[in-house]
Amino acid sequence: MRDGSKITINDVAKAAGVSKGTVDRVLHDRGEVSAKSREKILKVISELGYRPNFYASILASKKNFHISCIIPEFNNGEFWELTEHGIDQGREYAERFGISISAVMYDQYDLDSFQNACSSVLDSAPSGVVIAPMFRNETLKFVKELSERQIPYVYIDSKLEDDGYLAYYGMPMYQSGYLCADILTDGRNVRKVHIIRIARDKRGLSDPTITRRTGLIDYISEHYPDCVVENTFIDPKNIQARYEVLDQMFEADPDPMKYIVMCNSRVHFVADYLRDRGIRTCRVVGFDVLDRNLAALRDGYVQALIAQHSDKQAASAISAITDYLIMHESPARKDNYTQMDILNKYNCDYYI
Repeated sequence: MRDGSKITINDVAKAAGVSKGTVDRVLHDRGEVSAKSREKILKVISELGYRPNFYASILASKKNFHISCIIPEFNNGEFWELTEHGIDQGREYAERFGISISAVMYDQYDLDSFQNACSSVLDSAPSGVVIAPMFRNETLKFVKELSERQIPYVYIDSKLEDDGYLAYYGMPMYQSGYLCADILTDGRNVRKVHIIRIARDKRGLSDPTITRRTGLIDYISEHYPDCVVENTFIDPKNIQARYEVLDQMFEADPDPMKYIVMCNSRVHFVADYLRDRGIRTCRVVGFDVLDRNLAALRDGYVQALIAQHSDKQAASAISAITDYLIMHESPARKDNYTQMDILNKYNCDYYI
């Protein structure tokens, strides 16, 4: 038997007793082919070890594939910057096959901005889409349109409950909240938990951590049924307003030992407040390896971070769509849950 890379489509067609065009339709999953012929062709491909030359196929088809990545805007040092690094890593892989990649960004606090980003992507007629969902209802409308146009899409960071996505790369959100609550309470006599939340869009439609928060609350209700869970909303863009709200929260809770959690990457907001107010009697847990979060961990204002490699998630998402477009291969798993790494002040400097 010859090397699979040297076996041609003509060899497959001859062995299967069909035309070259029929083999091509099976390889590229297009056009009508009877189940019997398809089964026979796939059997011959397996027996001969045929490996299509996808580079040549791309050139011959003259297709221009393009993948759009929809992510929130960010400043230096923020969570989504690492995601953009992952998009750059994925671009290196996709460009081997002539696939172009673009990042379309939106204001995560503004529904209109998200809608405009989605419209812009649809107008560009992408071959595939990577999306970090923030606005649930609008995202569901958007991915429904993608499905109707037969455009594959992959969720990163969090996902919605629709069935049409090609894959998801990110933490298991509910379990990450459950884990967070276990680390926060640590078997102690906890009477109140403060969840610090970001005041997002004015219409209250953006709530990307709801599944994680549900896991956290479920853990508390199961293990600490008498514990009170209190939500406090802070302004991510106004330090003075943020401190005023946290001052009110501290004044209303006389217990000096407070259990505080943020379900997103902004736990450094809490750490900054504790540092400026000289408070060291709190147990604080948050998410993600931003430099400011790590500094708070080292200084003892945050006791633990649950970390993830969001860059790898974005790179994997682009690779998955690339393989689907070029080799017609779906990911081995639809839901690709990444590890939940627990960092403290003693191991955070060794996290790679």
